[in-house]
Amino acid sequence: MRVSRLTALTAAFFVAMSLALTGATAASAAQLTASGGYVALGDSYSAGVGAGSYDSSSGSCKRSTKAYPALWAAAHSPSSFSFTACSGARTGDVVSGQLGPLSSATSLVSITIGGNDAGFADTMQTCALQGESACLSRVAQARTYIESTLPGQLDSVYSAITNKAPSAHVVALGYPHFYKLNGTCVAGLSEKSRAAIDAAADDINGVIAKRAANHGFAFVDVNSTFAGHELCSGSPWLHSVTLPVDESYHPTAAGQASGYLPVFGSAA
Repeated sequence: MRVSRLTALTAAFFVAMSLALTGATAASAAQLTASGGYVALGDSYSAGVGAGSYDSSSGSCKRSTKAYPALWAAAHSPSSFSFTACSGARTGDVVSGQLGPLSSATSLVSITIGGNDAGFADTMQTCALQGESACLSRVAQARTYIESTLPGQLDSVYSAITNKAPSAHVVALGYPHFYKLNGTCVAGLSEKSRAAIDAAADDINGVIAKRAANHGFAFVDVNSTFAGHELCSGSPWLHSVTLPVDESYHPTAAGQASGYLPVFGSAA
């Protein structure tokens, strides 16, 4: 009986210890990405164009202290933070100019990329200036590119990230819908143009999600947080046509803090 009781007590002790360690392990895992180095890659949506408060040393890259990578780093104090995202970046620019800080010590990487490859700026300029027919044609061209060419370009970027930072948790973030359909806008683009632009955003997000999954990366869809804050919503977190013109159709500071940051934080 004494042996059985001792065995039972010993078993109970180890069960309790196991549960305690499981809880400690879960807590440690939650802090893992904060304990290693964080590198923020990508285009203007990661750089924070449109949010203001730009780091003067970043020049035309327009990296903002109000961008979601900077906000996350300030809140979580990773062991190192390298912010190489740049306005106008395409997939090739990331591979050739942004991967320097990546290493085996990097534990977290974030990236938005693909919109400029698909002709984001030219498409929006066409839609804003040339009317519905030209807009629909240009969006269709972009959607064809997204389907046929962008997957291979994303594969190249994602493979390069893995090669340089094999232990990193990588989060690929998507792009929000620009427009709330049947919303408050009474001028500007036609409803067909707005719907086509939103559909192109769905296309690019779908491609990013699939390629990210194939590389073992996390994908974050920001439409859950931007819902109700698109253009024509009455409470937009995106600029419409504005000055400086390069900030047009980019998230505001609120879009970075309340649109991008929460969903990135949940996936980091």
